[in-house]
Formats: sequence, C-alpha cells, structure tokens
Amino acid sequence: MQFGIFTIGDVTTDPTTGKTPTEHERINAMTAIALKAEEVGLDVFATGEHHNPPFVPSAPTTHLAYIAAKTEKIQLSTSTTLITTTDPVRIAEDYAFLQHLSGGRMDLMMGRGNTGPVYPWFGKDIREGIPLAVENYHLLRRLWREEVVNWEGKYRTPLNGFTSTPAPLDGVPPFVWHGSIRSPQIAEQAAFYGDGFFHNNIFWNKEHTAQMVKIYRERYAAYGHGQADQAIVGLGGQVYMAETEEQAKKEFRPYFDNAPVYGHGPSMEEFTELTPLTVGTVEQVIDRTMQFADWVGDYQRQLFLMDHAGLPLEVVLNQIEILGTQVVPELRKRMEARRPDHVPSDPPTFATLRENRDAPHFKVNPGEAGTK
Repeated sequence: MQFGIFTIGDVTTDPTTGKTPTEHERINAMTAIALKAEEVGLDVFATGEHHNPPFVPSAPTTHLAYIAAKTEKIQLSTSTTLITTTDPVRIAEDYAFLQHLSGGRMDLMMGRGNTGPVYPWFGKDIREGIPLAVENYHLLRRLWREEVVNWEGKYRTPLNGFTSTPAPLDGVPPFVWHGSIRSPQIAEQAAFYGDGFFHNNIFWNKEHTAQMVKIYRERYAAYGHGQADQAIVGLGGQVYMAETEEQAKKEFRPYFDNAPVYGHGPSMEEFTELTPLTVGTVEQVIDRTMQFADWVGDYQRQLFLMDHAGLPLEVVLNQIEILGTQVVPELRKRMEARRPDHVPSDPPTFATLRENRDAPHFKVNPGEAGTK
C-alpha cells in the first residue's frame, strides 16, 4: 500500500506568531516537505493546482519536475489537476514531459477545483463542470494513446491530424486517479475507464465516504474491470501528533480554529468526531486510519495533509518524521495483514503498466458521448 503527503499550498498566517510566509517561502517549504517525505520512506508526494489566493501551486508540473530532479524514489502526483479548466492538449503534453523527466515516477489526479470563479478565469462555465470533465478526459486519453488525433467536441476547437508531443514514455500513458468529494458522475467516470478513484475525505463523514467509494466499486465491477473489491481506491486524511492527546490538541487547536478551509465552523472535537481528522498520539492515528478500511474496504493509497493552516515548516517536518518512522510502518503491517490475496496492495505504476500493455488502461472507447 502507498502512503504519502498531499499539499494544497495555502499561504496562511501562523496564528501563534502572526507570521505570514511569503509565496517564495511557501513554495520552498513545499519542496522541503517532498524531500522529507522521501527521506522517511513515504511513497507519494502530491501537490494541488490552484489559481487563487491564498494558494500558490499554480504550476504543478514545474514544481514536480524540480522535485523529481532532487529525489530518487518517491512517486509524484497531483491533488488535483484541473481537467475542466486546463486544455486537454496542455495536460497531455505537460504531464508526458514530466513523465519523461521523472523516469515514469508520476501519476496524476483529475479534479474540478475548489473555487467557482476559476471557471470564468479560464473561459469556462461552471454549470458545464461535469460535461467538461467527461469530454476533456476522453480527449486526453486519446492524445496519450493515438499517434494522430482527429477530434471534434463541444468545448474546444476541433483537432485535425494533431500529434501530442512528447508521446508518453515508452508508450505508457500515466496512471490517472479521478478525485471527487461529492459527485457520483466522477466516480462513474473513474469506473468506466478502470482508473483509480480518490475520495479526499478530510471534510466528510464516514457514511458519505463509504457511499461514494461503493458507487465506484460497483460500477468498476459492472464495466468488467474486476471484482468490486479489486477497484483502485485512494483516501485523504489529516493528522497532528504529540506525546499525549492533550498536548496534540493544545498545539493544533489555534491552527484548526483559523484554518482558511474549515476554521470558524465546527469545533475541533466535533470535526474529529465526524471526519478523519485525528489529533492525538501515534497509536490514536494508527487506530483511526485503520478504521478507513472498515469504511470503504481494502484500498491502495492513503495521503495525509500535514502542512495546512499556517503550521511552521519545522513543525510539519517533525510531523512527517513521526508519520514516516512511527505511524506508516505499523499501518503497512496492519493493512497488509487484513488484505485478501486477490486485492491489489498497490495502484498501478509505470513499471507494472509497461508490463501489462494489453490492460484496459491502454485502450480508448471511441463511443464516449460527446466526442468523435
């Protein structure tokens, strides 16, 4: 099973000191976090894509390429890539280029973003969000799988005799996750193609998370990709750890209360009761994370948000040290001990996809609605 870190790259004032990092400091901090994640043996580092304050990661391929040059093993990903407002040709070329630079050490997660205004900023209509996601992704698949593409759809100009460059490394398109917290249509899309489904459940109760993953698993099986429990699932989460639960809550509370995403709402205690947020000891984090598999079944990727809400870099790096050295080794053992033999322990990688070129990952369904 893969364990890793995802960042949303928010620039937030530290409520305990009043210090606000510069954008330059925040970008460098995200790089340091990725390097620390590899150092402590984590499997994945993922960055969001945002085009609005207080977030800085507007160019994830640039950042991931830089990190790839400084690392050797860690898988690089996104959380998410904006499939609705980024042209599919741009995605195809940028991420294929990143695939070459990283030696295949990358995948990506498609999503629709966290703010409505991003749509008109890029000339799109938010009311068309789901159809945009469907049509754009189908075109992206063709760009990665066909040498010459002739295509006509609703949301961009036609392509006539177009070749995307560079082609994917060794002819192996990157593995794709579809990220959604509330849209069954995206779970359906992931299932249709046999792609991964990532439910970033940091804001949601377990019943909602379980229902979304259940939809994906059932449809994955219905499309003939395998049994429902073999579908490729990823989850999010956020933790803060200390020697005692009391200490963890005391240290993290100011950051929770002032967080730009979920601060100024339910109390930390209410939020930890309803969602996967865990503030406590190492053993409490292990026990709570193990419950995720009880909610959704055995899954393949777990990403943690560690650097949100103004936490100082030195605190985040210490949290990652604890996660990588004390939490994840035990989670690996417990997760694999409960996993049936027929259920994949890891999502597809460049190496496994290259070995299995006859799998549906390489195929295009030309009958997808809205495309030619």
